[in-house]
Amino acid sequence: MTGGDRSVEDLLRDLAPQVLGVLVRRHGQFYACEDAVQEALLAAAVQWPEQGLPEHPRSWLVTVASRRLTDEWRSERARRDREVAVAVREPAYATVAPPADEEPPTGDDTLKLLFLCCHPALTVSAQVALTLRAVGGLSTAQIARAYLVPEATMSQRIRRAKQRIEAAGARFVMPSPGERDERLHAVRHVLYLIFNEGYTASSGADLHRAELTGEAIRLARELHRLLPDDGEVTGLVALMLLTDAHRAARTGPTGELIPLAEQDRSRWDRGAIEEGIALVTEALTWSPPGPYQLQAAIAAVHAEAPSAAETDWRQIVALYRLLARVAPNPMVTLNQAAAVAMVDGPRAGLALLAPLDSDERTAGHHRLAAVRAHLLELAGDQEAARAAYLTAARGTTSLPERRYLEVRAARLSVHR
Repeated sequence: MTGGDRSVEDLLRDLAPQVLGVLVRRHGQFYACEDAVQEALLAAAVQWPEQGLPEHPRSWLVTVASRRLTDEWRSERARRDREVAVAVREPAYATVAPPADEEPPTGDDTLKLLFLCCHPALTVSAQVALTLRAVGGLSTAQIARAYLVPEATMSQRIRRAKQRIEAAGARFVMPSPGERDERLHAVRHVLYLIFNEGYTASSGADLHRAELTGEAIRLARELHRLLPDDGEVTGLVALMLLTDAHRAARTGPTGELIPLAEQDRSRWDRGAIEEGIALVTEALTWSPPGPYQLQAAIAAVHAEAPSAAETDWRQIVALYRLLARVAPNPMVTLNQAAAVAMVDGPRAGLALLAPLDSDERTAGHHRLAAVRAHLLELAGDQEAARAAYLTAARGTTSLPERRYLEVRAARLSVHR
């Protein structure tokens, strides 16, 4: 992809929610409008790199999408006319408004779309897919590739999500104050999931999927721009920046995984680290600490350490204890155990892991076996550590993680 293509792609992603907002406000049919916008984006992606950008790109997209929408309505009306024996009076459909009459964008269109895509009638996987398509401007094919599923499967998931939204009677308006807080929690969670899937892909040959991390960061920044006084949104942006700053150092020449303690910290993105630290530090001065702020604070402590040996593990343990009280979760306990092991010894960390064996959310999870293997290795129990590494390797569907875990097990076999 050339630099010009890249700029067109960025522009289309920025314009996608604006254009969808115009059409939904005008016509009120999210399902049909979203399909029309996708067709307009596809037409632009083909034509603009060859013919150059139109003078008014947003108006161009609105006009093309509106024409596609009107054509679809006319086609549907013609089909009904052929099928219905008795003439039925049809309502007049809106025609394409000229670009000069296009209503100006409103600052909260992206926020309205995020809330709409995270409607409680949808499953989390449907919320993720619809957010990437309607707000992120990604095509169904791009989303399917990112999640390693057939395009037809992703297309059905998105279609069902739009049908559920319409069946639920959802409108393109901001939810009531009571609904907003609940829905905002879902919005943050969806963006967090998108980022995590991109940063450590759950399956496949690649550790990273940059299109997902980049889109999650872009959307989180937009959410922060619209809600600058939400401490958890600020914390989420900070967490993403501080985490993504390690990306260049996380893999070796052949794509192999390099753990945090062994990374070349000179390859970390210092600009992203400085921005992330500034964001979370500022947020913690006025906002009650929530889970995203606390995770960002932990990431900041790691980022500030000149080396793994100089990490302030006591501060990290204290932050994990607070996080475990604010948002108790077995994955928090998993990370807390690794930190406690650095302060109080591996046996103390292993003791924290024991209850997770009976928690259905983590029992049999490869990350539990991987952390246990690491702590057993630190404790000097090489045989048990080797077995745990192999258990973890069998449980992951990520090829880089599997190779890393198998290499760790093989090293312990050599030293037996």
